[in-house]
Amino acid sequence: MLSAAEVDATARAIARAQEPSGAIPWFPGGHTDPWDHVESAMALTAAGRYDEAAAAYAWCRRTQRADGSWPAKVVGGRVEDAVTDTNFCAYVAVGVWHHLIATGDEEFAAAMWPVVRAAVDLVLDGQRERGELVWARGPAGWADEALLSGCSSIHQSLRCALALAEYVERPQPDWEVALGRLVHTLRAHPEAFADKDRYSMDWYYPVLGGAVRGRSGLDRIHRRWPDFVVDGLGVRCVADRPWVTGAETCELVLSLDALGRRGPAREMLAAMQHLRESDGSYWTGYVYADGKRWPEERTTWTGAAVVLAADALAGTSATSGIFRGDAPPAALPAGLPVGGSDCGCDAYVTGVPG
Repeated sequence: MLSAAEVDATARAIARAQEPSGAIPWFPGGHTDPWDHVESAMALTAAGRYDEAAAAYAWCRRTQRADGSWPAKVVGGRVEDAVTDTNFCAYVAVGVWHHLIATGDEEFAAAMWPVVRAAVDLVLDGQRERGELVWARGPAGWADEALLSGCSSIHQSLRCALALAEYVERPQPDWEVALGRLVHTLRAHPEAFADKDRYSMDWYYPVLGGAVRGRSGLDRIHRRWPDFVVDGLGVRCVADRPWVTGAETCELVLSLDALGRRGPAREMLAAMQHLRESDGSYWTGYVYADGKRWPEERTTWTGAAVVLAADALAGTSATSGIFRGDAPPAALPAGLPVGGSDCGCDAYVTGVPG
């Protein structure tokens, strides 16, 4: 386990990279994307740096486009990739709910509710009839592919968005239906998603995002553990490459914690500490075949994943249960149950993770 001083040092390293606008790029001078920006803001909140986190969410408010989206890549305030990534845009809901349960700031919730509502409505425009959400929209319209890891993350985002809607007393029954359709597809229709099973994110994200838990989640993690876990080093980003990455390792930590496997989770968090620098920042990854850190970047979002994993395992803060789905004041909403007849299959999936 990391000490409180070590967590604070990592949060300070993230805060040092934050730009005057509130944007949190990958590293000083690097680009900002909406998902990793929010992840870094969540780490600042978890470490008690509420002012810096609030500045990050203010950046979200100011830079949200009229349709509810953000560009996929911004450098120094200039848009370098205008594509709308649905997972990137939805994740603001997780960050806002996380900050709210940490601070109880009702004014923050009121200010961010229109941002979350517009983002979620935009994302759900990309939902197909069966339930999956395509990954992006560009100048030519919506993409053809849906991604398992992205849709699993959106599952978590929709649950947090519904929790926020309930908090501000703005019920969104259409979101509940959309969430039920999505969780059905995540559990019953693997064919709905592009084949990316080389990547560890497709392995653990259905667990991390909350769609698959219990025995099904444990079986999923056990099945491909040998493909991705390198003892004493962490998790491979790609199954057939000798490259472990800190963020993927910490996301597996969060997944294991959500399954109640806290012992292995602690071991995984300890295993990736070889990526830590003396100032609390973290290198992105390590190519163990030749003993080199690669890429030669200490990314804010890697440090953020460490802080969130440490918070979850400590289990003492209001935010520690957000990925388990049991953060106060109540368990995250599960969406409306969907029967297989709704999509023509024989499966029936309840709204309860399992």
